[in-house]
Amino acid sequence: MARNLDKIKVIGDRVLIYPDSGQDRTSSGLYLPPTVTEKESVQGGFVVAVGPGTPLANTEGEDDVWQNGNGSKVKYIPLEIEVGDYALYLKKFAIDIKYQDDKYIIVPMSGILVVERDDDSIDLSNILE
Repeated sequence: MARNLDKIKVIGDRVLIYPDSGQDRTSSGLYLPPTVTEKESVQGGFVVAVGPGTPLANTEGEDDVWQNGNGSKVKYIPLEIEVGDYALYLKKFAIDIKYQDDKYIIVPMSGILVVERDDDSIDLSNILE
């Protein structure tokens, strides 16, 4: 799967995804040709890196709201997505890259539809009944 990505720094509200190879056959055992999966507009993959989020403008009375002259760090609105999540994203927002012979996808936060996370703290049993 994914190799060491310590040298990669994802910028802004983008997410680096290791794409899932996809289902090549149905639940009944029928094999699907690659043209069927290529036409789908939604694809999934595992989140391997996330950016810091959307930068906030410095509104503390400076002329240039993006200038960081007082030495303080830039503040960000953090992303909801975490490393290890399984994300479904719109292929039209995806950018394919290759790093160390592995294929990855870069997707902005707005291109991600839903994530699956192993989180047992949420109990939906009251809603789903």
